[in-house]
Amino acid sequence: MSVGFEYWDDCVDAEDIEALWTDPEVSTEWLDAGEVKGENIRLSRDPDGQPYLTQIEMRDMICAIAELESDRQLLATRYIKKTKETTLGLLQILPKTADWLFRERSEEFVVRAFKGGTKKAINKSTLPYWKRYLSVKESLPSSKCLGDGPSADHASSSAPTTKSTGIESQSDNAVEYWDLRTSMEDMHDMWNNREVHREWIKSGQKRGQVRFSHDENKRLYLSRVELKAVAGIILSKHFSTRAVRPTVLCAIAEIISKRFVDGIGSGVGLMGIDYPTADWLYKELGYKAYKVESAEDLKRPFVTMYFGAAYMAWLSEYEGRERSPKFVVQAYLLGPKNVGLNEAGPAWLKFEEELSNYEGIGREQGSCEMHVSSDRDIQGVFK
Repeated sequence: MSVGFEYWDDCVDAEDIEALWTDPEVSTEWLDAGEVKGENIRLSRDPDGQPYLTQIEMRDMICAIAELESDRQLLATRYIKKTKETTLGLLQILPKTADWLFRERSEEFVVRAFKGGTKKAINKSTLPYWKRYLSVKESLPSSKCLGDGPSADHASSSAPTTKSTGIESQSDNAVEYWDLRTSMEDMHDMWNNREVHREWIKSGQKRGQVRFSHDENKRLYLSRVELKAVAGIILSKHFSTRAVRPTVLCAIAEIISKRFVDGIGSGVGLMGIDYPTADWLYKELGYKAYKVESAEDLKRPFVTMYFGAAYMAWLSEYEGRERSPKFVVQAYLLGPKNVGLNEAGPAWLKFEEELSNYEGIGREQGSCEMHVSSDRDIQGVFK
């Protein structure tokens, strides 16, 4: 027979209930619900009759643990004789655990690993849980855990306005992070790319906190190494049968957006794909590896690259005919109805110029990394 709780008193010590009564928000919530101090406190129940904690109660439970474990002392320590280890901080976490979480894992990884274990932290099966977590997180009360008191006042007056992930927002520091615009799976693939890994480590990047580069006007952009890695990952995972080279997509991105993450002019994102086109590719042609719900989604490097590649795939068979690389590239840049009969206009020449900039940049994708520098190589651009 399952254990059922009707009152807080059934599952919490009297001292803990007394501590919860001292919290102004908890006491207000309980008094509004008709509870009386000194009497049994009823647990809230959902429509199915199951007991649950309100958001305010849950938050204060965590704060109560911090009170018990460390007396709210930030630098509190406790030595455990049995394991010969020392715990630290508000919640008395082992240093090796804290170091692993902070240095190696993002908030997304931790949440998804909580759901499915570390082996499934980058598996699609835990992605819905992460999205629900973000939704719930947005609805949580914003008030501070520690309530009133000198230490809380000091913290609230000096703490910067940041997201709870520990990553500074763009408005505060004019920087943005890859991790805020990229899935855990794709970040995993980026870190596994040798050239990207080398570049990020050299620039002091940390897992979970990878900064975009930005120019003097604070516009975010990708390095050529990053852009080529994104293109290579998208093509190898979703368009392997199409045999389009990463350098082709990179050259188009150079022309369309100059590698600026948000795009330039009326173009959206790295590949300049607008929302109606992406929505059409998603709904009508079945390109559903990435969901696109608004133009903002196309400012995510992997999303815009995916739909840019999908659009090129469609152009390669425009009007039911197999099209040449010259046609596809110029059709992408100018529109398919604006490509001249000789298929060798200024747009193609510009494309060849940008393509040459990627010669010598890592060759991790094997045959996909061959380069095109002359007209005789045209037929090899997509193979």
